[in-house]
Amino acid sequence: MSAVAARGARSVVWPILFALPVFCLLVGLGVWQLQRLEWKEGVIASIEGRTHAAPIPLPPSSQWAALAAGDFDYTHVAATGRFEPREALIFRGSGAVAGEGSQPGYWVMAPFRLADGGALLVNRGFVPARLKDDPRRLASLPEGETSIAGLLRAPEDRNPFTPADAPEKGEWYTRDPRAIAAALKLEGAAPFSLDEDPHPAEKGLPAGGATVFDIPNNHLSYAATWFGLAAALAMVLAMFLGKRGRG
Repeated sequence: MSAVAARGARSVVWPILFALPVFCLLVGLGVWQLQRLEWKEGVIASIEGRTHAAPIPLPPSSQWAALAAGDFDYTHVAATGRFEPREALIFRGSGAVAGEGSQPGYWVMAPFRLADGGALLVNRGFVPARLKDDPRRLASLPEGETSIAGLLRAPEDRNPFTPADAPEKGEWYTRDPRAIAAALKLEGAAPFSLDEDPHPAEKGLPAGGATVFDIPNNHLSYAATWFGLAAALAMVLAMFLGKRGRG
């Protein structure tokens, strides 16, 4: 092989050796995202099944410590107990009130004492910020033994942009049952909370049914991106090799 031919061969081999593992990596990432898509669709289907199922009894407090978030999140349960006259407010940038549209406000979290001694923080619903101190709203807490139903919810994660909570004011920015229970000095509190079901017959505040179903599922678009990049790389390499061949 002449020196010119050898240089020509090397000018083709090195781009191929570089592009091949990158192409395989991009295709592998696309396949992984398709696998993630299948997993996420299964998660969403499971959540939809839980939320639309008839409520089951709340697990006894003796079992709470052994429950993982995946075991209970969005499970529809029923419980009987008594609300305690205390509350914590979790700020939400937007929430819906019938006839008023979306606006900033708070989730109203109230302790609910169960017969077995355990306590559950109950999200009674959303109240607009302008009405958080309204006497009518503050007097809406049910008295005596009460039966409730709703969806169990895992704690919320914080992110770098989440403001610091203000326990001294009873105001929070994340649904953190352990921290809220500690601030309220609530003994035997569950590591999860409950979003109470809406009460269609009741027109007062807080407005129940505050669960937000925001489960991102972007894996198909991610897969398309990775496969698209792999295809673009293959096209660039083919054009390069075609140009070399003609040269």
